[in-house]
Amino acid sequence: MVGREQVRPLAPAADAPSSDDGEAASQLKQVKRKKFIKCCGCIAALIIILAVVIVILIFTVFRVKDPIIKMKGVSITNLELINGTSTVPIPRPGSNISLIADVSVKNPNIASFKYRNTTTTLYYHGTVVGDARGPGGSAKARRTMQMNITVNIMTDQLLDNPNLIADVGLRTLTLSSYSRIGGRVNMLSIIKRHVTVKMNCTFTVNITSQAIQEQKCKRKVDL
Repeated sequence: MVGREQVRPLAPAADAPSSDDGEAASQLKQVKRKKFIKCCGCIAALIIILAVVIVILIFTVFRVKDPIIKMKGVSITNLELINGTSTVPIPRPGSNISLIADVSVKNPNIASFKYRNTTTTLYYHGTVVGDARGPGGSAKARRTMQMNITVNIMTDQLLDNPNLIADVGLRTLTLSSYSRIGGRVNMLSIIKRHVTVKMNCTFTVNITSQAIQEQKCKRKVDL
């Protein structure tokens, strides 16, 4: 029995795992894990930075700003005056009086502002004496576009107003207008906003020089 036990072969030494190989494998796993963590951290940081940049752009550059509409001047054409019953010159009945308003549309956005047909109504002491419709168009990004709006005056409505003789005697006409412009701002096909600009103006026109002596405008923008 003792001889047989001495003859039994032992397991080869190469099959037993060494401590050095285990430590190397463990260190390799730790290195891979650190690289993975660093890679995930870099990706997360980039996502956060990108999100912050997008938020900043939305609230600053990409924020839809109100178009600015101003009335720069008014001129009257085909105004023919005749002596009235009180020797005060009045517009000739049946004459085609027109009021031409020089309007500027400023687009402060980084995208173009496309607007539809414009509508303008003219009032004299609360009575409608004229209206006009203008064609649509486009205001380029951060540009100002000039446009002329021609309002045809209803001469009969103007002559029937009891305030006309006194105003003509002073060589001034105090008128008010209501303009409405609707359109859309499109930014990189991502941000699309419909915009409607409403403007009420009251102005006094000198009949002789056709210059605006006083003008006050209030603007309202609906987004």
